[in-house]
Amino acid sequence: MAFMRLSSGDVAGFKVLFALMILYGVSSYLAYSAIHMKFVTPLGDDAPLDRFSEARAIEHVRVLAEEIGGRQVGTPGLRQAAEYIKKQLELLKERAGSNIRIEIEETVVNGSFNMMFLGNSLSLTYRNHTNIVMRISSVDSQESDPSVLLNGHFDTPPGSPGAGDCGSCVASLLELARLGIDSGWTPPRPIIFLFNGAEELFMLGSHGFMTTHRWRDTIGAFIDIEASGTGGFDLVCQSGPGSWPSSVYAQSAIYPMANSAAQDVFGAVPGDTDYRMFATDYGDIPGLDIIFLLGGYYYHTSYDTVDRLLPGSMQARGDNLFSLMKAFANSSNLLTAQERKSLRDSTSQSKGGRPIYFDYFARFLVLYSRRQALVYHTIPFAIFLLMPLLLRLRTGYTSFNSYCDFLKGLLCHACGIIFAILLPISLSVLRLLFSGHSMNWFANPFLAFLMFVPCSIVGLLAPTIIWREIPLSQDVLTLALSREELADEARFWGAFGFYNLLTLASLASGLSGGFITFFLSVSMLPAWIFYRLSVKTFGHQSLRSAASYVIPLVPCIMYSVYFGGFLAVFVIEKMGMTGSHPPPYGYFVPDAIVAAVVGLVTGWCLGPCIPVVGKWLAKPRIIQVLLHGSVIAMALSSQFFPYSNDAPKRVVFQHTVQTIDADQVSEVSFDFAVVDSNSLMFVFHHAPDVGKELYGDKELSFDTVPQSNTQRWTGILPINALFSRSLKFPTTTAEILKEYSKFPLLTSHISPSISTKVSRRVNLEFSLGSLKEVWVAVLNITGPLSNWSFANNIVPAPVRIGNGPPSYACRLSGTGHENWTLWLEANTSEPLRIDVAVLDLHLTEQTKKLKGLFPSWMDVTAFTSFLSSYTF
Repeated sequence: MAFMRLSSGDVAGFKVLFALMILYGVSSYLAYSAIHMKFVTPLGDDAPLDRFSEARAIEHVRVLAEEIGGRQVGTPGLRQAAEYIKKQLELLKERAGSNIRIEIEETVVNGSFNMMFLGNSLSLTYRNHTNIVMRISSVDSQESDPSVLLNGHFDTPPGSPGAGDCGSCVASLLELARLGIDSGWTPPRPIIFLFNGAEELFMLGSHGFMTTHRWRDTIGAFIDIEASGTGGFDLVCQSGPGSWPSSVYAQSAIYPMANSAAQDVFGAVPGDTDYRMFATDYGDIPGLDIIFLLGGYYYHTSYDTVDRLLPGSMQARGDNLFSLMKAFANSSNLLTAQERKSLRDSTSQSKGGRPIYFDYFARFLVLYSRRQALVYHTIPFAIFLLMPLLLRLRTGYTSFNSYCDFLKGLLCHACGIIFAILLPISLSVLRLLFSGHSMNWFANPFLAFLMFVPCSIVGLLAPTIIWREIPLSQDVLTLALSREELADEARFWGAFGFYNLLTLASLASGLSGGFITFFLSVSMLPAWIFYRLSVKTFGHQSLRSAASYVIPLVPCIMYSVYFGGFLAVFVIEKMGMTGSHPPPYGYFVPDAIVAAVVGLVTGWCLGPCIPVVGKWLAKPRIIQVLLHGSVIAMALSSQFFPYSNDAPKRVVFQHTVQTIDADQVSEVSFDFAVVDSNSLMFVFHHAPDVGKELYGDKELSFDTVPQSNTQRWTGILPINALFSRSLKFPTTTAEILKEYSKFPLLTSHISPSISTKVSRRVNLEFSLGSLKEVWVAVLNITGPLSNWSFANNIVPAPVRIGNGPPSYACRLSGTGHENWTLWLEANTSEPLRIDVAVLDLHLTEQTKKLKGLFPSWMDVTAFTSFLSSYTF
């Protein structure tokens, strides 16, 4: 009966709304299928030998992630993985044809260098890390021939079996190497497969290869494969230097998955890959960085298992890689390091800017150069500027008044996009004021869309309601046009101009993501032409006229949903590891970010339709339905728990041992931290057995339990910057004294110090004691440090730990029976303070028991950290 009381305008508006819901629903289904590789049929282990087989590759993942398990530096699993990889390569060598030369090496790399990571200046020193290298070439090839490098790492982060990151990478390369041999293909240029054993410790394996290996200068192109999840979109996140790598990808990829906007935002994502070692820091090799991006829930957790791999993902990756490998090897642009340098010197050419590119549902790739972008992206804006003059010739519009109306339309559309972002943020904050916990959408991403899309649409429509009251600059009485027609013109060209301004701003700032708004504006032109023609036949108030505008926009709408949906899902998955921001505002950060992203995505998905369909949707009844829908969804969301076994909460658990010398312990505690907005109190509330074990029946709160300061987490520097409040619970020393006979110790040797008039040098020796599975040791040096024995005697920029004074951090990694030796120089007599943290992956029985008390939907990364301080 309520529906019968609707006006004809309301009925028409609901028809438009339902039609758009169907359109966007179908587009969402197609986007979901494409992003999750539903269109790819994985081949079984009985597939022809001249085809890449996902099933055969997964068998390698199974061995690495299940039979071997964790492959962290310092553990036996890493050695076992290296032996397995080498054995598989040796088997391939045995059955290679006589026209193929195969060289296999196990190399041990050592080095020391400085780098910036997550805004922190670090020094990294390493020894005895293992790389496995295989070179496939024709028997006629020369040692100095330009080659193609394919890189993947076989080590894993603490606590993870690493099926996706990066067992899937190693398995893909092993299957690719087999395919290269069994397919009968003779590579015209050498192909190098690098299985590096120390990526998780800040790209040490690739650094060792690029600084020491004899083939490093022969590499003319590279492909780095990585995983920030367990499959799905295998996106080209970085490419360069120059445009050649992306051009090869555009021409060769079977399932192209790339967009240049990814490189614009890559630096803002907490993390890095081996790409930087090859393309920027220690080489200028043209290459691609290709990364699995979905399944981020399991990234760097114990849930990164074989059963979590998304079917079809490795098949698409393998088919792409084989085609790319052949294309790079056959290219005349494949040059050695010396040849690239000579070419630049002789032609005085720069590397060139990155091109603009994007794929369409992984079916084809659109690519054009930055120079072409200057032309393409400027043409629509020129049309926008010329349109008032053209309208004057056609209708008698006053050009100046047209510009004024267009500017009003532009501001109106801009306000709509802003409101589409701000309204969901505001409602998300209001919801959290009455909610017991945040991130309800984390395990159920559909909730984020149910909560934020309707209110975002309201924000997008709000200026349309106001627009009705804004006077136009044109004198309607002097024109043979109605006010509605003039309003349509102003709204459309204002929106068109808005997208063009964003496109030019992106281009002017050096970004490569302007293709998004460019595609929107270009798609709007034919839609507007069809609309104007249909208006002459059906009139302004006809739904057929609206349909004639929306239908030409369908390809654009589908792409917007495809790209925007992927972005929203990726952000939602990553919110579980973005850090526990300081209270009180940190509690709101993840919900506000997701609300803003969903609002932005809604804005660019529906925004191009608004100039025409907005007048049908901006009805009070429809606005009420949308707002009520958002409020109901937000109320229902409180019934959903934020986490599950498929979307675990991350908890960091450190058994902290403060030592005085090699055999004395001063303090032992269990320290806990989380890396999202639901605090430790949330953890202990849902893990009462852990709280009881740690604190008895006393009430747990941040006021009653001592907080663990930042220095106690130095062993995972700079990741400890993600913690805002962590807690420590004192415990006994018995377990530690039973497990370890000697603790890490830093002592001066040879002589206490060597002094001159300008500086003094302290010679030091560092022993790891009887620690069992050392992952990394961190030296944090505070004082007048002027030189040291690390990183070619280059001291990095100082950093601050918490509120402390400036200090210098060096991370030491790698197994070895010898003690570390080092020297430090100070330029004053003021003492040098050295805080030492050694992270041992071995857990005591007490720690294992406590870890086992957590519920299954919590992923607990646990380790033992030995802390000590010295003054010299």
